Amino acid sequence: MSDPFFSNDLLAEFDRLQRQVASLLPGLPSSLRATRSETFPLLNIGGTDDSVEVVAFAPGIDASRLDITIDKGLLTISGERKPAQAQGDEARVYARERFMGAFRRVIELPEHADPDKVTARYTNGCLTISIGRLEASRPRAISVQ
Repeated sequence: MSDPFFSNDLLAEFDRLQRQVASLLPGLPSSLRATRSETFPLLNIGGTDDSVEVVAFAPGIDASRLDITIDKGLLTISGERKPAQAQGDEARVYARERFMGAFRRVIELPEHADPDKVTARYTNGCLTISIGRLEASRPRAISVQ
């Protein structure tokens, strides 16, 4: 006997449902952690006991053309990647996978991030942003008496 709520091909049903939702809401990621393929730059976000660390993978960008701001708990990274030089007037592009153009990424920072303690450096195509933690949120050892 087959249960109508739990068919043998449950994953196919989830896949069908996801396609229907995607067709109703085009351009939205399919999950909270999913990103569209054209999302640029890709990010790694983590932390230490002393800071929140954001690494944006943005090769081929002049560091002076990157803008980083923090306002109301939101970190914004924006800039522009210029197209590579064409190789003569006769060059034709058959495929282009590298992102070009203006970009903007906005990340919500945790409450314990201190917007007054921010450093940024751009090395080998990686933009590393370190945001200090508020003193009250840092872990500390408590001695037992």
